[in-house]
Amino acid sequence: MNPSQHILVLDDDREIRELLGQFLERQGMRVTLARDARELRRVWPLAKYNLVVLDLMLPGESGLDVARWLRSQSPVPIVMLTAMGEETDRIVGLELGADDYMAKPFNPRELLARIRAVLRRAEGAETAPGGPPERLFRFAGWTLETARRRLLSPQGVEIPLTGGEFDLLTILVERPNRVLTRDMLMDLLHNRQPGPFDRAIDVAVSRLRRKLEDDGRNPSVIKTVRGGGYVLASPVERA
Repeated sequence: MNPSQHILVLDDDREIRELLGQFLERQGMRVTLARDARELRRVWPLAKYNLVVLDLMLPGESGLDVARWLRSQSPVPIVMLTAMGEETDRIVGLELGADDYMAKPFNPRELLARIRAVLRRAEGAETAPGGPPERLFRFAGWTLETARRRLLSPQGVEIPLTGGEFDLLTILVERPNRVLTRDMLMDLLHNRQPGPFDRAIDVAVSRLRRKLEDDGRNPSVIKTVRGGGYVLASPVERA
């Protein structure tokens, strides 16, 4: 991984902010710290950031507002920090396009592993010479290009996907007509088991359905299997 990855950390807790900054710097990353939304907006145009670590519990302008603003500016990957009881905010954050999350208190090494995983997915969006060969998946008129990490509509229009959305869709098209439980999807996406109230997979599927113009009330592409999980119900052609 590129050792010069630049991470922007937004957290109003000075101790957490500084300790996390020092920890990431010891891992060879560049780090910029911000204590609130105003400071984040001030430093945002000063550099190119590879990932944002965003605390949702902020004074004044909330972390959700910041996430919404970031998504209007850039597809920069976002890892959210949430309190244990903030399930609703976490779901909204995922709806806005955050790539992963961790609940406080957190283990810095686990957060580092999640940051690296998200960065690897983001780096995969850039096709390099000698990289993996292009694979095409065609389903229901749509085309997924894996090397370029692009989704093309039936009209040939590119539909923007976050890293998490692309990974989820790839998992589904690689396993058409196979029921994948939420536990299986969570493990394949994030290498972890969901908590008893974790709706991250449901949120990600809902986002994908909207982008695929798949009616959430009567979906024909990504179907819900009651008590089971989800299945890509459309035939898939590979090239």
